[in-house]
Amino acid sequence: MTATAPREEQLWSRCTGCATLLYRKRLRRNLDVCPECGVHARLSAPDRVRQLADPGSFRPLPDSPADVDPIGFVDVVPYPHRITAARAGTGLAEAVLCGTATLGGHPAALAVMDFRFLGGSLGCAVGELITRAAERALDDRVPLVLVTASGGARMQEGVLSLMQMATVSQAIAALREVGLLTVSVLTDPTYGGVAASFATNTDVVLAESGARMGFAGPRVIRQVTGRALPEGFQTADFLLRHGQVDMVVPRRALRGRLVALLAAARAGRASATAPPRVPTAAARPVVPRQQTPPAAEADPAASTGADPWTTVRLARHPGRPTTLDYLDSAFDGFVEMHGDRLGGDCPAVVGGLARLDGRPVMVIGHQKGHTTAELVSRNFGMASPAGHRKALRLMRLAARLGLPVVTLVDTPGADPGVDAEEQGQAAAIAENILALTVLPTPVVTVITGEGGSGGALALAVADRVLMLEHAVYSVISPEGCAAILWPDRSAAPEAARALRLTAPDLHRLGVVDEIVPEPPGAAHGDPEAAARALGEAVRANLLPLLDMSAATLVRRRRQRFRRFGAARAGIRSGAR
Repeated sequence: MTATAPREEQLWSRCTGCATLLYRKRLRRNLDVCPECGVHARLSAPDRVRQLADPGSFRPLPDSPADVDPIGFVDVVPYPHRITAARAGTGLAEAVLCGTATLGGHPAALAVMDFRFLGGSLGCAVGELITRAAERALDDRVPLVLVTASGGARMQEGVLSLMQMATVSQAIAALREVGLLTVSVLTDPTYGGVAASFATNTDVVLAESGARMGFAGPRVIRQVTGRALPEGFQTADFLLRHGQVDMVVPRRALRGRLVALLAAARAGRASATAPPRVPTAAARPVVPRQQTPPAAEADPAASTGADPWTTVRLARHPGRPTTLDYLDSAFDGFVEMHGDRLGGDCPAVVGGLARLDGRPVMVIGHQKGHTTAELVSRNFGMASPAGHRKALRLMRLAARLGLPVVTLVDTPGADPGVDAEEQGQAAAIAENILALTVLPTPVVTVITGEGGSGGALALAVADRVLMLEHAVYSVISPEGCAAILWPDRSAAPEAARALRLTAPDLHRLGVVDEIVPEPPGAAHGDPEAAARALGEAVRANLLPLLDMSAATLVRRRRQRFRRFGAARAGIRSGAR
């Protein structure tokens, strides 16, 4: 609906669907759904809570976000100024409203996102608040209901915003392990990192009528593929036809559906014997009290002094060793395994059994190529849903066989194509992230070239994350960031500096555990030396993990990712 006066002062609104002029009070009585054409207007988080929760039952969590700027990001407007403007414009402290409530008398924890606040983007504070809502659900033994509305991860917080996908997913996993229901309600729009994590890895996924959801947005897909999009692409009905949601629900029926789900879950828990606690995974992890070092603080790893844009270009060099190159040099006896067992074999992901110093391991990685023909045949290392599902199958096989997993990450991001969206790209990434948070075997990741967004994270929720000296790891490409926040893409070098995407930056932020040095001239100058360094680094980081029990591995992995929200979100806790 469109209008010029503040929403609460409007007498009339014009429907964005049919252009009918509607009396505001009538529209509100109809839950902001056009009575003429049925278009569902976007709701604020407070309005959504009022529609779903029993009157007077909502209690906000006693946690409030402080000012947070974890990487000192500046584009044409400093990030803190954007936060201040969003708070003034919405009346909210952040892009999510979290609390407890009853729906039809059934208690639940709620996390409701608000697209008005910086596009509902997922940053450290948002991830921390949603995680705390999930932890409150775990403490109270009640279901968790998530209402999503987001453009994706918040690029102004760099790769730390990407980490929130794993942080929230592992909180969802903890609820799943003790048999507590999790429900997500997709509203318009839900994209990017939110779609590829907690929006699609809950037990039940509802889509409000008219909602759109996907990993890549329509504009990006058109730009990358040059293809016209199918009719109704990424809409709720499209998602239902392609098996990506449980049901499509009009707004007027949404509360009733949620009440029915909560009632069923409550009755089921009351009649069943309570499952045993799983202390290694379901218990809330103890979060180390770490703080982000100031940007100016010296770091022993930051010795190259290379310009970030130069590093980006090195990471993309066509001569840079690929996963198959490393498997040929740093590992022995690689036996490739194909297929996702559902109908596809993505060439952008390779994986199989290999040996490292005689020890069997499962190695999975993105595969690009060196020539144009190789790059095209491997889709430039951009995995399809079949690639993510193949990786998931091999990870689970490794766990059953008691083998450690080594992942090699080198991708601009997940496949942004129409076919990938039809096949459930967001859910495939989300399932990998969720599975890795509970995988009971050691996982070591090496960022070997480009670590692009959720496509990279789908292989990088690990016990130890290593990074080659001239690799990059980012929530978005510098070109993409520049196109959104700067006047044009020519600002990509400036965006690369702002995103803090180099190995020294990420080591300083605690995202990367160790930087693997490259030979003079970078890895493509001496691939054999680069392979030796990679093999030695993987071996050194893997050996201590082999002596840990599965319970300890899962607990420590969760602690590792949990701190990316708690230590950097600046959340002030009130008394419970």
